[in-house]
Amino acid sequence: MVARKIQFLSGALLYYGLVLPLSYLPLWILYGFAHFLHLLFCTILPYRKKVIDHNLLLAFPEKTSKERKQIRNNFYRFFTDLLVESIKNLTISEKELAARFQLENPEILEQIDTLNKPVLLVAGHYNNWEWLITSQALWFKQDNYGIGMPLSHPFWNNKLTQRRERFGLKVVNANNYQTAFANKNAKVLVLADQAPSSSENCLWLPFLGKESGVIFGPEYMANLYDCIVVFADISNYKRGYYSVQLEILVEYSLTLPYQELTRLHLQKLEAQILKNPARWLWSHKRWKHQKPAHWAQTSQTLQRKFEQKFR
Repeated sequence: MVARKIQFLSGALLYYGLVLPLSYLPLWILYGFAHFLHLLFCTILPYRKKVIDHNLLLAFPEKTSKERKQIRNNFYRFFTDLLVESIKNLTISEKELAARFQLENPEILEQIDTLNKPVLLVAGHYNNWEWLITSQALWFKQDNYGIGMPLSHPFWNNKLTQRRERFGLKVVNANNYQTAFANKNAKVLVLADQAPSSSENCLWLPFLGKESGVIFGPEYMANLYDCIVVFADISNYKRGYYSVQLEILVEYSLTLPYQELTRLHLQKLEAQILKNPARWLWSHKRWKHQKPAHWAQTSQTLQRKFEQKFR
């Protein structure tokens, strides 16, 4: 009980005493803080350097150590900008967000609406995914949901959820994903590039030149509700300004073979990363699992269960 109170008070002090006041500052000032953090990360406080270097070596073994170091330093620049942009996201106005995070092909929204089906919007931790979460409700005018796991710190989880929901999005715990699809016209966002929780309850597919454990949840949900699956391709054309292209991967998920939807998403994400490697979340332990020795048998079992249920 005492530990929880201390955790709550420390979280509240940090939020109300520092983070929230900072969010009211203009971005050009916040970028000054980002520049300072970038210098720290590149010199005396190398944030998760071992994890980043390990990931870069796995993904780009053909590059020299100097080239990988340059990607790491560029990642730190991107990541520190992302930190202050995420702080700004707490209080950014709808008008400013729409100006800084623009949908390039809004005509696709009408095409999606005419299908009169649930939409699964998939993306990765590439460029500013926080602004993607908040912007979703500016494009799709109703029935917007974002699926994810809650933060371990209850205070911060509640505050960030409130901030993300202020334009109309509803944040849903991944364990209760069914509630997001209660409406047949739901638009549901999921970031699906994290390492799976288990090496067995996932798919193993090529990604960045390495066979990788991949979360199966998006493909399962897409088949369960026969979703239109849309990929969000985010580009950064100027500091603090992004453009987004929405691309329909499939209109009828039930028509695709097992694993194909996940492959399509991985291919799109990989193309993004290769275009500008520094802007993906390299500090995440993406390849912490090893493919099980008996995976061939497990894979056959999973495929059989999937096809019995959906095909």
